[in-house]
Amino acid sequence: MRRKSRNKLFEKVNVVDAGAKGKSVAKSPDGRVIFLSNAVPGDIVDVQTFKKRKNFFEGTAVHFHELSDKRTTPECEHFGTCGGCKWQHMGYEHQLYYKQKEVEQNLMRIGQLELPEISPILGSKKHYFYRNKMEFSFSDSRWLSLDEIKSDKEIENRNALGFHIPGMWDKILDINKCYLQPDPSNAIRLEAKKFAQEHDLEFFNPRNQTGLLRTLMIRTSTLGEVMVVIQFFKDEKEKITMVLDHLEATFPEITSLQYVVNSKQNDTIYDQEIICYKGRDHIFEEMEGLRFKINAKSFYQTNPEQAYELYKVTRDFANLTGNELVYDLYTGTGTIAQFVAKKAKKVIGIESVPEAIIDAKANAEANNINNAEFFVGDMKNVFDGDFINEHGVPDVIITDPPRDGMHKKVVEQLLNVAPEKIVYVSCNSATQARDLALMNHQYKVVKVQPVDMFPQTHHVENVVLLQKR
Repeated sequence: MRRKSRNKLFEKVNVVDAGAKGKSVAKSPDGRVIFLSNAVPGDIVDVQTFKKRKNFFEGTAVHFHELSDKRTTPECEHFGTCGGCKWQHMGYEHQLYYKQKEVEQNLMRIGQLELPEISPILGSKKHYFYRNKMEFSFSDSRWLSLDEIKSDKEIENRNALGFHIPGMWDKILDINKCYLQPDPSNAIRLEAKKFAQEHDLEFFNPRNQTGLLRTLMIRTSTLGEVMVVIQFFKDEKEKITMVLDHLEATFPEITSLQYVVNSKQNDTIYDQEIICYKGRDHIFEEMEGLRFKINAKSFYQTNPEQAYELYKVTRDFANLTGNELVYDLYTGTGTIAQFVAKKAKKVIGIESVPEAIIDAKANAEANNINNAEFFVGDMKNVFDGDFINEHGVPDVIITDPPRDGMHKKVVEQLLNVAPEKIVYVSCNSATQARDLALMNHQYKVVKVQPVDMFPQTHHVENVVLLQKR
């Protein structure tokens, strides 16, 4: 006997909220939550569900009865297929509202915290073309639209240079114009693809592990510098030289032209040798007179202009007088540490990635910062009693952990060290709220400032100031 489908069609459902991971939220007639990826709060829609769980459904809006006044027309022709900018169909002021709401709800519901009045979110001046780093993938089997699949037309050219379709590691959406990175990003990407096709260069196939051209990374800076890194699957010197020479001649503004030969199964470059073909092996970024050297493997905030606003909030929350010993946990390349150093007696930065610490030390030396030291190691192992005894008890700790938040041992050590102030910078207010709850008996939240680093997406940064009770 054929099993009855558990998928349901709900008609004329009100979309009432925007939830985690960029999903919109509606309610089914029985009160269960429905998560939607293609609707905006205020829409009235028919929903076809495709997944059912105990307390919620996942579905798609298949018919729109009324469109929300929060809607706006997406700029990008790839919106809805590309997973990069899930909120392009929502007006920016409404994006900010839901980001602020998410921070508030996470701190209250997950953290169960007593909160001060939360400051209004700091929006980004640029809503598009704000990213300084993009990575594109070559593919010989591009993603086909439904119309292309249904047509009888034979598609001979399946080459693509663009983004992975969400949830599909081997399918690439060919991108005509991306609205995330400023010029000359689009021009470089389109020219690289055009030249490769004109010269019959093979695009990569991840399933078969064949082809030549694998990935293209473009980094830009507010100083006008441009880095291009092309990843090749095979070491075919003549073809590699041909591609790189063409890009150098076509785009004289490229200040760093590099390449990688990577024949392993995954395309991460962090364990690969990067070869500088022309120019420098790095570009420079600048912030408040500080210059930061960025190489192909460096981490640097991807919205540099808004990063400046984030760092100013962090420094203001620390409220340094020049007499404090500051610890900067998860320091990365030491940008926050150097940014606050001129107002501190001394700054100690700790980071687990050795290359990042090499960059941090080099940047501090270049910036003539003599009161910052950097140490490498796993935070839960390095940041211990012996480290404190050697380097001193901090007056202020700044912590900016990855999305997963801080390890429980790190939280315990924070409580043992018990500085007067902790400034917690987070890209995930849910894990931030979890960590704050663990410290709530010893620290109170005195300031909260959300910062929008990524317009057109659901992501939001949040800075919290903790004061010892």
